Amino acid sequence: MKLLHIDSSILGENSVSRSLSKATVERLRSEIPDLEITYRDLVAEPLAHLTTRSIARLNAGMALDQAAQEDVALGDAVLEEFLAADIVVIGVALYNFSIASQLKAWIDRLAVAGKTFRYTEKGPEGLAGDKRVILTVARGGFYGAGSPFSAFEHAETYLRAVFGFFGVTAPEVIVAEGLNISAEQRTGSTNAALETIAALKAA
Repeated sequence: MKLLHIDSSILGENSVSRSLSKATVERLRSEIPDLEITYRDLVAEPLAHLTTRSIARLNAGMALDQAAQEDVALGDAVLEEFLAADIVVIGVALYNFSIASQLKAWIDRLAVAGKTFRYTEKGPEGLAGDKRVILTVARGGFYGAGSPFSAFEHAETYLRAVFGFFGVTAPEVIVAEGLNISAEQRTGSTNAALETIAALKAA
């Protein structure tokens, strides 16, 4: 079984989303001894945002210079990592009400017609619904259901939408929030998320 581990927080060792994603991978490794893990740190090795050369293959007859060839090849590699994975664990930080731009750049490399979705006469159809996706989300304030600021939350909601579009309709979401309210809140929320992670099963 293959697991793809993605981190996107810019906070390094101070990142709660990174600590939660790491704990999730370690928990699943303990449940699945032969687990094959691929790790991609989108901050340490950021992907370029989409440009004309990124989608050069869509333009018939367009000559590809070396930079374009390398960009397309990297996009292919990122997509194949995702397609090959049975489990995808993503550390998600909420920045300015949404996901990190580094994570958006990764998502853009996955949204390829014929690979993760396709258009049909009945509308779009996801092609990656056989995957287990686990999101470990860290939020500085309170944005959950019932919060006065719930409408400002565009990280978890966006990822639910885009992975749903890919066919993953029920991602597992583990949230630690209110992290910047106080030290006590940070510790309590993080520990609660870690307890949830400790109960994760292989399937």
